[in-house]
Amino acid sequence: HVQLVESGGGSVQAGGSLRLSCSLTGYTYSGSGYCMGWFRQAPGKSREAVAVIDSDGNAAYADSVKGRFTISKDNAENIVYLQMNSLKVEDTAMYYCATRRYCTSMSPAAFGYWGQGTQVTVS
Repeated sequence: HVQLVESGGGSVQAGGSLRLSCSLTGYTYSGSGYCMGWFRQAPGKSREAVAVIDSDGNAAYADSVKGRFTISKDNAENIVYLQMNSLKVEDTAMYYCATRRYCTSMSPAAFGYWGQGTQVTVS
């Protein structure tokens, strides 16, 4: 049973920082390689990709967060992190982590396993 559990959300003032964590349990990919990503959804908006990372550490970011957010991972523990610095009001959203086999797409529709989300509010 695949389970993704996010943590680390909260309320912060603009310019502040937060670090999100996502723990993946119940599933291991056969062979090498996996993809984990962070997504967000603000009220009334579609879910959008924030950042993805593969098992080799290759990362990709949405233009809106480049230079402010950093995605990283702990392969041994199957945990992915999202360090968010210089937060803006427009970063306010529910943040979700998700996983799929390969990082060939940043489209949310391409990811099959999702966590329940953690709220980030920037004021």
